[in-house]
Amino acid sequence: MNIGLALSGGGMKGIAHIGAIKALEENNIHPTHISGSSMGAMVGAFYASGYSPEEIADFFKAVPLFYPTRYAFGKPGIINPENFYQDFKQYFPEDNFKALQKKLYITAVDMLTGNLKVFDEGELIKPFLASSAFPGLCSPVAVNGSLYADGGILDNFPLSPLKLECDQIIGVYVSPINDIKTENLKYAVDVLERAIRINFSNASFQKFSQCDLLIHPPLSKYGMFDKNHIDEIFNIGYETTINKLKEMEKYLTLVG
Repeated sequence: MNIGLALSGGGMKGIAHIGAIKALEENNIHPTHISGSSMGAMVGAFYASGYSPEEIADFFKAVPLFYPTRYAFGKPGIINPENFYQDFKQYFPEDNFKALQKKLYITAVDMLTGNLKVFDEGELIKPFLASSAFPGLCSPVAVNGSLYADGGILDNFPLSPLKLECDQIIGVYVSPINDIKTENLKYAVDVLERAIRINFSNASFQKFSQCDLLIHPPLSKYGMFDKNHIDEIFNIGYETTINKLKEMEKYLTLVG
């Protein structure tokens, strides 16, 4: 049976994806197909390549992805995602989708045409860097002659690539939208993040019913660029998934 795993975007809140994967694996649930946007694309690439949840988490602890330490000189953004290429190349020495152990789909937005692109073949690292290129903060990434940015702009919860090939779809959504206060909008990046999240949250919520299993960790108190609570976010993803699986087991026992 083919099991699809859809991983949403969410910046550093995407660390919860790793905890969810650990819980699924411990319960003998092994997705065969993965679809990811933004941080979900990065985590999905590591998982599809065969890395353990602990190894994936260690990478994100070590590499300052959303910090302005790799400046985008001469490019439209503060951070140039392509400057992280060598960090990822150490983990993906064969930079190609064909080297993966699981089927992987990565969404990104073609900034020249405005269309959504689903990558599933060819070079691997630049597509997931592009999918994670948050507008205004990161410069777009050049792939095959075009410029691509955050897949979450058009599809932050990419279920469509999984529908035709998978018998069951598990969705992990880590971008909750919640009420905030005026003081939460201190900086331009806060306002931009808020606007984008409002836009893609409405579209994503409509897809929840299409998942056979939906995991929605409570992460509203964490920021998209919050690197100070990686272990905490990981554990929330893990515990939320464990509890969801227990609920389903109880329900199946009652109706069975």
